[in-house]
Amino acid sequence: MVTGEQLYSIMPNAKNRIAAFLDALNTAMAEFEINSPARAAAYLAQLAHESMELRYMEELASGEAYDHRADLGNTKPEAVSIAMRHGSTPGRWWKGHGPIQITGYDNHLACGTALGLDLLNDPLLITKPLDGCRGSGWFWRTHGLNELADKLDFDRITRRINGGTNGEDSRRLYFRRARAALGVL
Repeated sequence: MVTGEQLYSIMPNAKNRIAAFLDALNTAMAEFEINSPARAAAYLAQLAHESMELRYMEELASGEAYDHRADLGNTKPEAVSIAMRHGSTPGRWWKGHGPIQITGYDNHLACGTALGLDLLNDPLLITKPLDGCRGSGWFWRTHGLNELADKLDFDRITRRINGGTNGEDSRRLYFRRARAALGVL
């Protein structure tokens, strides 16, 4: 369990949001077995970067770049149909949501199914603290990130979340802070 003081030392710019997220983070971490200091440090560091210290629960970019991404499921006929029904395109409708930025039709479908949420028709459900943290915990566990965190393999965690090393310096800074706050050598 992470404390407010520990979270503040990892994300000092989140001080006004810590109260809203602390219980949600601890609930999600317990549910998805992010239950050791090493796992928590890696998880919180990635969330700090992805959400800019719990500030943004929706990707700032329009999502247009994801419109034709078959690897995200955004080119499937059902994805196009649902997005159009909402007056959008697949990339814009299912751009990154939640503190870990769940992105694309396939990820929203799988996450929503696992959490019992209709993220196909209301992807903003995972922009709320509890469901957002649960969504990030679901992504973390289903992508094998607990096992990588146990090995302190932060680079592979970053690649699984981001597909590359975008924001590497920022992620590493948060990881150093999280390791210090949680006592991970």
